[in-house]
Amino acid sequence: MQPFTMPDFYLPYPARLNPHLEGARAHSMEWARRMGMLDSPKPGGGVVWDEDALARMDYPLMCAYTHPDCDGPALDLITDWYVWVFFFDDHFLELFKYSRDLTGARAHLDRLQQFMTEEPPEPRNPAEAGLKDLWERTVPAMSDDWRCRFIRSTRHLMVESMWELDNIGRGRIADPIEYVQMRRRVGGAPWSANLVEYAAGAEVPPRLAGTRPLEVLVDTFADAVHLRNDLFSYEREVRTEGENSNAVLVFERFFDCPTQQAAELVNDLLTSRLQQFENTALTEVPGLLAEYAATPDEQLAVAAFVKGLQDWQAGGHEWHARSSRYMNEGLASSSFSWSPTGLGTSAFRPGAFPARLGLAVRSRQYAHVAHQPVGPLRVPELYMPYRFRMSPHLDDARRYSVGWARRMGFFDSVPGVELGGVWDERRFAVFDLAHCASMIHADATPEELYLSTDWLSWGTYGDDYFPLVFGKRRDLAAAKICNERLSLFMPLETQVTPPPQNPLERGLADLWRRTAGPMSPQARRRFRKAVEDMTSSWLWELAGDTQQRVPDPIDYVEMRRRTFGSDMTMSLAQIAHDDIVPPEIHETRTLWELENAAQDYATFTNDLFSYQKEIEFEGERCNLVLVVETFLEVSRERAAQVVADLMAARMRQFEHLVAVGLPALFEEHALSGPARAALTRYADDLKDWMSGILEWHRRCARYTEPELRRTYLGHRSGPLLPPTGLGTSAVWLLSPRAGITAGSGLPRL
Repeated sequence: MQPFTMPDFYLPYPARLNPHLEGARAHSMEWARRMGMLDSPKPGGGVVWDEDALARMDYPLMCAYTHPDCDGPALDLITDWYVWVFFFDDHFLELFKYSRDLTGARAHLDRLQQFMTEEPPEPRNPAEAGLKDLWERTVPAMSDDWRCRFIRSTRHLMVESMWELDNIGRGRIADPIEYVQMRRRVGGAPWSANLVEYAAGAEVPPRLAGTRPLEVLVDTFADAVHLRNDLFSYEREVRTEGENSNAVLVFERFFDCPTQQAAELVNDLLTSRLQQFENTALTEVPGLLAEYAATPDEQLAVAAFVKGLQDWQAGGHEWHARSSRYMNEGLASSSFSWSPTGLGTSAFRPGAFPARLGLAVRSRQYAHVAHQPVGPLRVPELYMPYRFRMSPHLDDARRYSVGWARRMGFFDSVPGVELGGVWDERRFAVFDLAHCASMIHADATPEELYLSTDWLSWGTYGDDYFPLVFGKRRDLAAAKICNERLSLFMPLETQVTPPPQNPLERGLADLWRRTAGPMSPQARRRFRKAVEDMTSSWLWELAGDTQQRVPDPIDYVEMRRRTFGSDMTMSLAQIAHDDIVPPEIHETRTLWELENAAQDYATFTNDLFSYQKEIEFEGERCNLVLVVETFLEVSRERAAQVVADLMAARMRQFEHLVAVGLPALFEEHALSGPARAALTRYADDLKDWMSGILEWHRRCARYTEPELRRTYLGHRSGPLLPPTGLGTSAVWLLSPRAGITAGSGLPRL
């Protein structure tokens, strides 16, 4: 029996078949034979593949479905790439996963990477022979920018196999957040997106490739591909091969639920990711093309890329429903071959109409009513293994910070908040951001603590400023102009900055002068990007509020790291040992995961404590408790416990990386004693960061109901809030909230 019944899938795009399928079948079989893939021996006897096995898996059919419009030679090349990647996966399984041979696996992967260079060695096995042949046939047709991106994604799908192998050896199952972000790297779908560019003859313009809309398109595409694959491959991977890298298994263990329920949750997340893809393509990409004044050729390339990703989703599902590689009993009968055809009929398959429209997931995202009276949220018990520490300079920092905020104009009236200001001194004292800084930088000198407190103050002010000045009147254009001007006050060289026009610009100009001056050019660029990522995330929050849409869970978690200003804080910590730790170490999976785990713990902490403030008093939708409520359809109390469980899981991953990942990183890269000590100190800094943020939330009065009522209701006892709707925006200027808003910051605390 199958371990679960397949859920109804959301399939918004019709699957189509490339007419060159039979030619690709003949070509790929001959190519695999020539590369030695059909007689490659297993360690215990037999071969990894034979001709019958390759024919049953039918990768040419997959490629004909996923690339329906390319010509015959392009389809042949694309098919060869997929034959190679699946052979690599099965070959790696037989040679190293079953035997748990980490040393041999690492040597195998290191050598494979040499075949993506101009002077590769002589191949010793079919995986090396196939990669050498494909590389030589592919890269001459592509730009240097595409080549760099393709090398990175190919390296990820090869090298990150070690993550899977290590987890198998330890019997460790990842938490949902770790799993999704690592599955992108090891699963290969970003690599598939690169091949979409080749097949469609539509390279993404280099100046657009790193923007949020294009990155989200690739990430949502990748997540949907991988989640779908996990549903189809659960039986083979979990029950037959003993793997533990599968989303259904991850959800089973994390939510402690039956396999069928876990499969339904994975399918809901798959649907949500597909709808995030659609939302990004329709609401963010057009604005991006206008902002960059994209040429007609660039616009056509982006449109062809989006269409290619859609084709891949539709075709990938159709192939999974047919291939002998997967659990798909009964699904082949739902093939497009007998479905109605013609304009407007792609969604109609018997019994699946509501699921195909994704109504359940979509409607939940838009059903939330703002300003619901929810009352205080009981924060569950939180797992925190580290004790907070306190700077002895706290009182001095408190006195200094209020004077700095006053000089920057944080208590002054600004356009859009004429009655009072964004803050006043009483509210600033309630925030007590110096207290937070004194714990996250417990060993700072007085001057360093002043600077840290001022950065927290500036980021919190900015996060409050944007929704108050631009959010209530839905003025996204003015918010974007304001955000673009901020970069002018972070010069990479010594050029003169323009006169500041508001407290936000004045504060940033002062902070940049005090912070960036001693930095190296590389560190300055990295820090500037961290600040820009944070400020641009404020636009994302405004856009989501304008749509009145509860965010997709994965998009929320990833953007929350930016809205919180985590990268900015961590960049400052990294800069302290820039001259000791090789820069490439900060690009390793270990450091990347360590930072993400710490960021998630801190951001989720804030969402628990700020729930009533954001949901009831501010009418926001960007809060993880609400996101979980909406996605799982559970009570806020149950959602809060899920958030606490996620925090515990992220903390345990952090502990695992400190205990196991860092020592392995030290040995793998043969780091010097000073470099090891610097990275150990960095991990200790992150411990202080998390424990200090938690303690600050527990002690700070800004989240208590009396303070919320004082701020938003002017001591009123009932939930009297300004009206909303057409013609009511001016009422906000006269409300108690005008001039004394609470905002949300650390930044966004």
